[in-house]
Amino acid sequence: MASHIVGYPRMGPKRELKFALESFWDGKSSAEDLQKVAADLRESIWKQMADTGIKYIPSNTFSCYDQVLDTTAMLGAVPPRYGWNGGEIGFDVYFSMARGNASVPAMEMTKWFDTNYHFIVPELGPDVKFSYASHKAVTEYKEAKALGVDTVPVLVGPFSYLLLSKPAKGVEISFSLLSLLGKILPIYKEVITELKEAGASWIQFDEPTLVMDLESHKLHAFTEAYSTLEPTLSGLNVLIETYFADIPAEQYKTLTSLKGVLAFGFDAVRGTKTLDLIKGDFP
Repeated sequence: MASHIVGYPRMGPKRELKFALESFWDGKSSAEDLQKVAADLRESIWKQMADTGIKYIPSNTFSCYDQVLDTTAMLGAVPPRYGWNGGEIGFDVYFSMARGNASVPAMEMTKWFDTNYHFIVPELGPDVKFSYASHKAVTEYKEAKALGVDTVPVLVGPFSYLLLSKPAKGVEISFSLLSLLGKILPIYKEVITELKEAGASWIQFDEPTLVMDLESHKLHAFTEAYSTLEPTLSGLNVLIETYFADIPAEQYKTLTSLKGVLAFGFDAVRGTKTLDLIKGDFP
């Protein structure tokens, strides 16, 4: 039986990342010091999984803050108050969004579903100019490959990313965040293309919002999003992961009807009824 792990705790067995972050934030260590601790943790995590015999090992699940903020950086969706002028997003802008700085406050933080993790809520609107501004997913895939570990790069899916966002200040509360799919999918395509060129054979999209109650127009947007990505995903084995609860029957049907998706992730511990759907009708 082939085994797969969805993600892995990133703090380190002795909370190395926590102490490295606090040292960096206090100005007691450099960005290079923090990057070294992070790289060492990633290496130990990947090697531990490989030594345990896990076949499908994830990458891009490590973060210096949270995976949604990493996606905001990837999409270049930086609120104007942080003064970002383009280019690859570094720690200064990244941590300003997460923690604020001397002149501007942080973005809102909220709980990651019902876990003890939190994430920084993206602030979006019709005027956001998205751009490919963080190559972290590709860089970490290559980093693992150089260590002899071929991983499954993991991205927060475009559908869940938008549903976990909020309208930016000054944007009507009724603004449809899913209307931005057409603007962010080209960047997802760039990331996917780079991962393929780097040698990835698998890719995982985390779409945990599929376990929520969703109206039919949202499910239609989900289907349209992955139909748009399908040509770019050609040649890759695609896994779409859900978790935290049972997936409702309509979402299950929508998800398992997607073309070009080889694997699906379901939570059979928290989601005790999902197994009935799988037994009843699985592609």
